[in-house]
Amino acid sequence: MTALKRSKLFEQISERLERRIRDQVLTPGAELPSERDLMLEFGVGRTAVREALFHLQGMGLVEIKSGTRARVAAPSAQAMIRSLAGSAQYLLSAPDSMRHFQRARQFFESGLARDAARRATDADVAQLQNALEANRAAVGDIKRFERTDVAFHFTIATIPGNPIYEALHAAIIEWLIDQRQVTLSYPGQNRVAFAAHEAIFEAIAARDGERAAELMNEHLEQVAKLYWQVWDAGT
Repeated sequence: MTALKRSKLFEQISERLERRIRDQVLTPGAELPSERDLMLEFGVGRTAVREALFHLQGMGLVEIKSGTRARVAAPSAQAMIRSLAGSAQYLLSAPDSMRHFQRARQFFESGLARDAARRATDADVAQLQNALEANRAAVGDIKRFERTDVAFHFTIATIPGNPIYEALHAAIIEWLIDQRQVTLSYPGQNRVAFAAHEAIFEAIAARDGERAAELMNEHLEQVAKLYWQVWDAGT
């Protein structure tokens, strides 16, 4: 039996289990020892073991389902980003955080547009064009336009073929949902956003990375400015 100090027992348990996962002693899909076995191994009560398992679940390292043992989760970019969701939402409630997220999105998506233009195949361009046409058809229908707006931007994120880009992009879009809902409801913004999407598409189709990045930055700058314009008018 491995005795532990009384302070922060669940953290010590989770650290040891995390080390086993990272060292591949416990591999993806493998069951962790039962709660009873972990209690005996570490000399702790059930509460400390369960807190440790929930902590590992929050980190995206294990999966917990009722009635079965916890299992090691398969590593994924989505799980990594999901583990940041709570902190991101909390951060967004702090002063100036929305502006920081907006600037981060501008920086990130401008880089995505540049990389997409450099890497896009003919098939990628065709897929992006389909997303653009769906966005065009949705002008005037706010809910539909919102969905196709997200789909257009996400299609750009998929072109470089990097799953971390895709997961991070999806998370940022979700974290900034308030901005999207506010700006796309503003009269005329559908058409302004579509015109920006069309210009970005043309730059990517022409494989002009610098122009694509510049246009994306201008587009997101306009969206951010509109958000604060509406926000200030309502306060």
